[in-house]
Amino acid sequence: MNHYDAKHDTADKYSLRVRVFSKLRADILSGRYAENEELKEMAIGEEMGVSRTPVREAFRQLELEGLIQIIPNKGAYVTGITEKDVKDIYIIRSLLEGLCARWATEHITQAQMEEMEENVYLAEFHAGKGHLDQLAELDNRFHDIMYEACNSKLLEHHLKDLHQYVLRVRRKTLANANRGPKSNEEHKNIMEAIKTGNADLAEELAHQHMINAYDNMVENGLHEAYG
Repeated sequence: MNHYDAKHDTADKYSLRVRVFSKLRADILSGRYAENEELKEMAIGEEMGVSRTPVREAFRQLELEGLIQIIPNKGAYVTGITEKDVKDIYIIRSLLEGLCARWATEHITQAQMEEMEENVYLAEFHAGKGHLDQLAELDNRFHDIMYEACNSKLLEHHLKDLHQYVLRVRRKTLANANRGPKSNEEHKNIMEAIKTGNADLAEELAHQHMINAYDNMVENGLHEAYG
């Protein structure tokens, strides 16, 4: 095998490991696997059409993230995320989202600003019609626009990761007739602060937005989803 082939073989193995890890993490976070359920290397490998090696490597990464526990000579078991994990994530997110809004105020492009405005106005329309599924999708996209606008790949990566962790409970609470419109009103205020170049206000509003989202979860089913 020449150097070119070896390099591509390594890249293929890495890509395979990432694909397996991403699929398993999404399945755990979506609730496909129950808490304490055993994950079987062979069955997962057969389902995904891969050998046991990338599955084993994905298990190690999932254990580092606290989503599974590997018990020697027994197997890998789903731990999922607890109520405390969700609380911790939202406290961390509240600080990082504030920083993200500050940097977005400084770096947002015209195209990103226009998409953010369109997002808010579309969400207002769907809120008025009671289209809660569309509202939840637009909510997710608003945050993605802000993450992309902050001009920091590192911050964007961390925020998108944290976002994924609470997707299950967010779907549940955003499909709430009260929180959806309120969340979009908060988005609108953040957007206006970014548009007018008020970084201090944008940071404060984005921070508070996460606190409000967490408080709403506590009131509307956090224990039911994770208890």
